[in-house]
Amino acid sequence: MKNNIYKFVFFLLISSTMMANVSLPNIFSDNMVLQRNSEVKIWGWGNPKEEIKLVSGWNNQEYKTVANNQAKWEIIIKTPEAGGPFTISIKGYNEVVLKNILIGEVWLCSGQSNMEMSASWGIDDGEEEAKNATNPNIRFFTVPKLTAENPQNNLLGNWTESTPETMKYFSAVGYFFAKRLREELKNVPIGLISSNWGGTPAEIWMPAEVVNNDAVLLENAKKLNEQEYGPRQPGRAYNAMIHPIVGFKIAGTLWYQGESNVGSLVYDKTLGALITSWRKEWKDDFPFYYVQIAPYKTGSNNFSNVTVRDSQRKLLKEVSKTGMVVISDISDTIDIHPKNKKSVGIRLADLALADTYKVNINLANSPLFKSFKIEKNKLIVSFDYADGLYFKNKVSNQFEVAGTDGVFYPAEASIKNKEVILTSKKVVNPAKVRFAWGNTTQSDLFNKANLPASCFTSEF
Repeated sequence: MKNNIYKFVFFLLISSTMMANVSLPNIFSDNMVLQRNSEVKIWGWGNPKEEIKLVSGWNNQEYKTVANNQAKWEIIIKTPEAGGPFTISIKGYNEVVLKNILIGEVWLCSGQSNMEMSASWGIDDGEEEAKNATNPNIRFFTVPKLTAENPQNNLLGNWTESTPETMKYFSAVGYFFAKRLREELKNVPIGLISSNWGGTPAEIWMPAEVVNNDAVLLENAKKLNEQEYGPRQPGRAYNAMIHPIVGFKIAGTLWYQGESNVGSLVYDKTLGALITSWRKEWKDDFPFYYVQIAPYKTGSNNFSNVTVRDSQRKLLKEVSKTGMVVISDISDTIDIHPKNKKSVGIRLADLALADTYKVNINLANSPLFKSFKIEKNKLIVSFDYADGLYFKNKVSNQFEVAGTDGVFYPAEASIKNKEVILTSKKVVNPAKVRFAWGNTTQSDLFNKANLPASCFTSEF
């Protein structure tokens, strides 16, 4: 008799396990933010041929689908204008109800330690900012540090509301970006997904085949030495920390990385490949805004850091729907981790507000090298975003010119009609120009928005 009872209980347990198997990736959880005014994909698992019903709480609309023979299902739902909180019900043999969902703007924040850096690291005014961080309309999802040899379907984590405690350990750049967006977008909810790993090169953040199938990228990746603090093999972070959320509808990406690629001469090609691969995987040409790494002392090579910064500048013309913030004026040349993260987040937000949301009519870009022309012994440099150009110290000693021999000499610089006019007694026939060309050189040229010009060289 006892044995029969045990068998019956065991049968019930097995049956309930087999039947109650509608589940979702952890990126879909209570407290999440879904992209507003969009067609959003929600997916999960169930028994093959199991009918799945989803009901969206904002309009009580029912969607149906059937799990395929791989036990996977997906449903495309339409989201309304910003609002909430709402619930979403997903029902098969069992029911999953997602609660406290907001509809708003979702951004992916990724990169290495400067994006990961939180108030708990000791950023400027971090404690005070954390005290005032209670905001249920800003939501966080932190992706744990993981690697995988093959693309994964899920990851650990859950969405949380912004509180002094959750903000304290979340990406500070991301938080200040979200805070600024909410101010300007009239209280639209903001959801941030943070997927970062300090000390990592860009190669680990894109599918391995992207690197392996490109001779230039592969050769460059072979130069990445193993480090104690993180992976260096192509694809390893992508597989575990990006692939599981591919398809989760986002407004765009914020990227702060490059320090671990210092020394590379092809960083623009590397980051360009990453952006292209992500957009391909998401099937979405979303905007990609990134931070130019800060000037700082790097070993004995005077140009290894500035070369990567110039690669970041060049990428703007190589890949569409990209934007870059320059932070040389708020950097610390002896610290690879500048503590002023608020200004970085605000500058990224201003870019998004201008380019993505079209609500910021103010100048949001730093002056960027456009072209140059030669008039006798003068070299005249033109910039984009050049309204109100000025030198921080009235004069500049950061411009250099060279003749066809490629030997650079300091130039005297003056500003006229949004252009910089250069002359040098040592270069009678100038042919090349560069600006702020040094690992620790902090730009002294600004526009009327008080944004510093990016370093550049006309050589490459």
